[in-house]
Amino acid sequence: MGKRRAVLLIVLVMMWCAVAMVSGYEDEGEEGWRERKEGDERGGRREAEEEEEERERERGGEDLFMLQDVKQVVRTDAGDMKLVRGGGIGGGGGWMVERAMHVGFITMEPKSLFIPRYLDSNLIIFVRRGDAKVGSIYKDDFVEKRLKSGDVYRIAAGSAFYLVNIGEGQRLHIICSLDKAESLGWGTVQSFYIGGGTNPQSILAGFDPLTLSTAFNVSTSELREIMTSQKSGPIVYLSDSHSPSTWSQFLQLKTHERQHHLKKMMYFQEQATKEEEEETWSLRKFLNSVFRTESNGEDNKGPKSPDSYNLFDRKPDFENRYGSSMAIDESDYSPLRHSGIGLYLVNLTAGSMMAPHVNPSATEYGVVLRGTGTIQVVFPNGTSAMNAKVSEGDVFWIPRYFPFCQIASRTDPFEFFGFSTSSQKNRPQFLVGANSIMKSMRSPAFAASFGLTEEQFSKLIDAQHEGVILPSASAAPPDMQMRVEDKEVTKAEEMPRVIRSFDNKMIMGFD
Repeated sequence: MGKRRAVLLIVLVMMWCAVAMVSGYEDEGEEGWRERKEGDERGGRREAEEEEEERERERGGEDLFMLQDVKQVVRTDAGDMKLVRGGGIGGGGGWMVERAMHVGFITMEPKSLFIPRYLDSNLIIFVRRGDAKVGSIYKDDFVEKRLKSGDVYRIAAGSAFYLVNIGEGQRLHIICSLDKAESLGWGTVQSFYIGGGTNPQSILAGFDPLTLSTAFNVSTSELREIMTSQKSGPIVYLSDSHSPSTWSQFLQLKTHERQHHLKKMMYFQEQATKEEEEETWSLRKFLNSVFRTESNGEDNKGPKSPDSYNLFDRKPDFENRYGSSMAIDESDYSPLRHSGIGLYLVNLTAGSMMAPHVNPSATEYGVVLRGTGTIQVVFPNGTSAMNAKVSEGDVFWIPRYFPFCQIASRTDPFEFFGFSTSSQKNRPQFLVGANSIMKSMRSPAFAASFGLTEEQFSKLIDAQHEGVILPSASAAPPDMQMRVEDKEVTKAEEMPRVIRSFDNKMIMGFD
């Protein structure tokens, strides 16, 4: 009897434990079970993602920092504009830089006009080739400048402007940065056309016709003719040999005729501005000045606006027999201070390299102007991020803090121009060469970090006599203490050519 009671008690205890375990799972419920399952799945996905990232790094990411997201935003018989989107790996995805910047390429035929507009982005233009006239609003007044090859000029976000190709029989090629710091956040750059008709449509066309005719003090039929005449697109010809546009007809008028016509058009706005103590932005002044061409290259009367800055007239910051480099910051050209953008220009002789270095305060965007070369970028963990061959027209970016170098091919000089996301002195930190931080920080501690004796470390860092721009092994002078064996690169050893989804020379507008 006692044994039966003991067995029964054991059975009851086991049943109670089982019920408790079941009820515990019931208390946790389906939600808890799903949470555990989702956690396991997340863990599995995380491992898979880490494995994929590791495989990507092992592959070297041959085009990881090449900008290939190209969009043709304007195309007419008189010219075109292409936009290369920046901001992250693959042209916008992945890592995001501290400031998104796009790079634009404008090509204009002789005697053509980039019609008046304003942008939601700060604009810095660099005249790669040709001669131009730019008109813009500066402190509520119209100013006009002549620009030549090598000139840099800034136009603030929201400031109306236009461009005219004044080169005789020569195409105008412009490279520009479009800084999205002032943008509306719509993703791409927004152009607000002041001039226009049916193509493009002027922003004025969005107003009620009666309101607009009252504002211009013209009849609705006159207004209709004005607002529908332009059909040639955002870049138009001013030449008599092409179908005349509203703009070309105006420019062919004599000064007093243009002023008389505009006086009638601007009557309403003049009445409105009389009621204001100050004008924050004057469309009347802009349009009145657009149709005045007798400036002969001199500024119109008004406030003294900043001049352009010519890179080709500037003496390089650094120069040796292997190349030259220069950086333009706000101390050189004060308008850069307002945009927070810097510029640079580098020329490398065939076979030379810009020594491995780091930009501590800015992300860098670059455009290959001529020649061919290689760009190498390194991940923070010391693995290769990119090792890509580049040629004329390619666009690349280098994230802040990432080590990198540029190497010219052995057959061609290598020239590249670009923008940086800081208008202050960048002060790059060179990792190798006569002016490297390894030399500046020469110490037993630094030698120990490489597992070397001081003597071995000194021999290593003193072997390179050149700084900033270094010779290749084939170009190195015979007295260098350390030489890299000069090997002919076979086809099998060449790095794979970066496949582009666009025609580089088409982007640059080169013939």
